[in-house]
Amino acid sequence: MGASHRHDHGRSTAASAQSGRLTLVLAITLTILVVEIVGGVLAHSLVLIADAGHMATDAAGIGLSLLAVWFANRPASEARTFGYQRAEILAAVVNAVLLFGVGAFILVEAARRLVHPETSTPTLMVVFGVIALAGNAASLALLRRGQGASLNVRGAYLEVVSDMLGAAAVLVAAAVIAGTGYQRADGLASIFIGVLILPRTVKLLRDAVDVLLEATPKNVDLAEVRGHICETAGVIDVHDLHAWTITSGIPVLSAHVVIADAVLADGGGARVLDRLAECLAGHFDVEHCTFQLEPASHRDHELPVHP
Repeated sequence: MGASHRHDHGRSTAASAQSGRLTLVLAITLTILVVEIVGGVLAHSLVLIADAGHMATDAAGIGLSLLAVWFANRPASEARTFGYQRAEILAAVVNAVLLFGVGAFILVEAARRLVHPETSTPTLMVVFGVIALAGNAASLALLRRGQGASLNVRGAYLEVVSDMLGAAAVLVAAAVIAGTGYQRADGLASIFIGVLILPRTVKLLRDAVDVLLEATPKNVDLAEVRGHICETAGVIDVHDLHAWTITSGIPVLSAHVVIADAVLADGGGARVLDRLAECLAGHFDVEHCTFQLEPASHRDHELPVHP
């Protein structure tokens, strides 16, 4: 006997609620991108050009995120019973790979600039750096609320954080060049931007890969889940317990629940299902639960593959 207490797998994902904000951030990002390219050329500044390259990757990543939101909200079908909700996670992986590439490019170019420094114009660097800083601050404010609910939005948020720190690095480099004439400050600031990108990218990629590998959600303790299920009236044991994530904000759980033969014979299966749903809903962030109810007399027929 199997049942699920929720059947709305086609609901909007966590990132879809932020699509309007993502669109605004994309517009801001493209504007900063053009401004920094112009500024980098005029000021002969690698750090401005490097940050413009990062902004280009951000624009591509955010555009990909919006495309993923559109795919994720397409209705489920017989062929794809969960719809396209995993598209958001795939977008997060692609976003992380792009960030790795940008970080490597910045570090290589910065090393070259340290060996062969070029003369930068600090006044122009300050002007364009302030514009970039203000734009990134606006994007950060737009994404702050949604980044905790969606890996996809978190990826965009982390990119904007890196951009904001990059814009600050532009201003610091400009101040050093203006005050001391040390042109290699431009290359050093570029290295700082490259180093900032990598640790956050590793975390984003690790979280996304965990979802693709259907790892247990970090906020779900399976031992605790097992304990609550076994404490439910009428339940004798539980096995083949699995918890994973379809996409950000949609955790799922399945289990084979062993109940007393007398409970099933008395038509108590539905009551047990209701108790299990209430139990998990009250203690865990698991909204889609599937239970296979098994009579205790059937336990000898189960293959001991999963705990």
